[in-house]
Amino acid sequence: MEILNTFDSSTTEKVLNRLEKLTVDSQPKWGKMNVGQMLAHLNVAYEMAYGEKKVKNGAIAKFMLKKFVKPIVVGDKPYKKSSRTAPAFMVVDEKDFSREKERLMEYIRRTEAHGEAYFEGRESASFGPLTAKEWSNMFYKHIDHHFSQFGV
Repeated sequence: MEILNTFDSSTTEKVLNRLEKLTVDSQPKWGKMNVGQMLAHLNVAYEMAYGEKKVKNGAIAKFMLKKFVKPIVVGDKPYKKSSRTAPAFMVVDEKDFSREKERLMEYIRRTEAHGEAYFEGRESASFGPLTAKEWSNMFYKHIDHHFSQFGV
């Protein structure tokens, strides 16, 4: 898997084209979420990045997240199938597919528009300050993982 630059317009176009292939009837190849829940799950990452969803982690949790989870989330290797989901990202109630899809499109476009300068050194609630590349990796890997889960 090649990790594409989230802040590049060609990446935005590719991601949005993949998003358009999803339908309300899309079925996962693995995992428990339906397609609406998966889109809502992807939106959580953006809600947290933009400070719209707050997560409080204690000192021990922060240490563990930075030491063990951060390299997996922002690094260059793809996620493994059926990886563990952090509690803040759990989506178990039914979600409106069209609404979640529209929200995700807006977040993807908003992130590209803000660009690398906006994200360079920006604080992550879970991992502390991240580089623009780490933010980009995190966003792209997460989307790619779940779009692959649903065959797009």
